[in-house]
Amino acid sequence: MVLTYNRVSQVLDTLAKLIALPDQPRIVLVDNASADGTAERVSQRFPSVQVIKSRVNLGAAGRNLGVECVRTEYVAFCDDDTWWTAGSLVRAISILDAAPKVAVLTARVLVDQEQAYDETCLLMKASALGVQDLPGPSLIGYMAGASVFRTAVFRRVGGYEPRLFIGGEEELVALDVLTRGHAIVYAEDLVVHHHPSTLRDSARRRCLLARNAAWVAWLRLPLPEACRTTLRALAVMRREGAFSGDALALFTALPWALARRRVIPADVRRMRAIVRRAEARKDALQHTDGLE
Repeated sequence: MVLTYNRVSQVLDTLAKLIALPDQPRIVLVDNASADGTAERVSQRFPSVQVIKSRVNLGAAGRNLGVECVRTEYVAFCDDDTWWTAGSLVRAISILDAAPKVAVLTARVLVDQEQAYDETCLLMKASALGVQDLPGPSLIGYMAGASVFRTAVFRRVGGYEPRLFIGGEEELVALDVLTRGHAIVYAEDLVVHHHPSTLRDSARRRCLLARNAAWVAWLRLPLPEACRTTLRALAVMRREGAFSGDALALFTALPWALARRRVIPADVRRMRAIVRRAEARKDALQHTDGLE
């Protein structure tokens, strides 16, 4: 399943690569109300692609529309600037067939022409949670545009929350997947290419990431962590010059978040604590190295 918004040239290139895969996946494209003729041009050039055109831009929740049309046991996600490599989807099926506890696989992502490892993947590969009895390192998160889900689990947790729109939208889904007793795994032998679009507003994205992290914290995390995450979000908004509008939006939505608040269980909190301690140790070591 591919999600796109106003990147018609890029999505046409991505779809051509996906259609050429020997894995021969059925492809569903969700067009998030693009104004550049995406839906029409895709249907004209690739009639085998099922195109779903949202009436409004739903952000990450546009993926929910695509999953509504899925009839297979598993669904693979990519964006208009990411695509799967040959054999990866077939390999994902074999991994999930053999590991019923695993609900989500996240792939190795290679960035730009240089095919450099995405830094997030390097962290996932070295996960402090280890492999245990899983087919790869256990994770507390995943990358939305480079993931494979059990379709039933995606539907069970409700997919992506529309209010988060875009930016760190995976965290809430990941917490709900883990709460239900499923595992999320990094699969090194699944490969996705990522050629990031230049059509990005980095400052705006940082604010959305911070706002969404605060909302997710109030939705699922213990009170002290929710308070700390909110303070960090406010600091980001002030630094980016978007304090008044974004802070108001953050606090206005707190009644919505509190009404849906379900704090994650102790075992998931322990997993998060292990990962956070490992990240803090790594940051401390890097800071020490920088002082030498």
